[in-house]
Amino acid sequence: MTNKPTIFIIDDDEGIRDGLTMLLESIGQACCSFDSATSFLKAYNDNMSGCIVLDIRMPKMSGLELQRKLNELKCLLPMIFITGHGDIPMAVEAMRLGALDFVRKPFNEQDLIDRINEALEFDEKRNDEVISELNLKNKFESLSKRELDVLERVTSGVMNKVIAAELGISERTVEVHRSHVMDKLGVKTLAELVRVKVKLEAIESAVL
Repeated sequence: MTNKPTIFIIDDDEGIRDGLTMLLESIGQACCSFDSATSFLKAYNDNMSGCIVLDIRMPKMSGLELQRKLNELKCLLPMIFITGHGDIPMAVEAMRLGALDFVRKPFNEQDLIDRINEALEFDEKRNDEVISELNLKNKFESLSKRELDVLERVTSGVMNKVIAAELGISERTVEVHRSHVMDKLGVKTLAELVRVKVKLEAIESAVL
């Protein structure tokens, strides 16, 4: 997440790679080009940020095959496919598999730039969401077992005196644990506490 956003150009056509690189660098965008899907896979790592612009038809491994492989690797980089007229059904399949967009050859340079900018904004927003989710997980992991016990019951609507009886502690101790939980999670109301717990459960369900 810390790397500079980069447009990764993947195309077996050297002229396309060079032309796109010159175009994007002329507007201050960082670029990195690859002549095949396999060469990109060798360089790929989870810390990459930005977007991928790739040809849908390439020898040995097509753009669609690369997309499927990156999906298996849980790659979050948004993808923009470059397609010919006859590739539209393939492009539709790419969109179904999660591609952000596709552009048809011959493409208008400004249209492509606009779509790349949208992809970069999309990637930045998603990276922010990932960081927010990691921060939330870290906050929950900072809770002690007793605090988790109290959290589970409080967000289920159990009253403090009932929680105290269930856990074999005083009602005052329950209140202290509840206060610590809210401080650690950065919330001030019960409604906020319920929301962050629901959000964490949604995050964990998505991972599963």
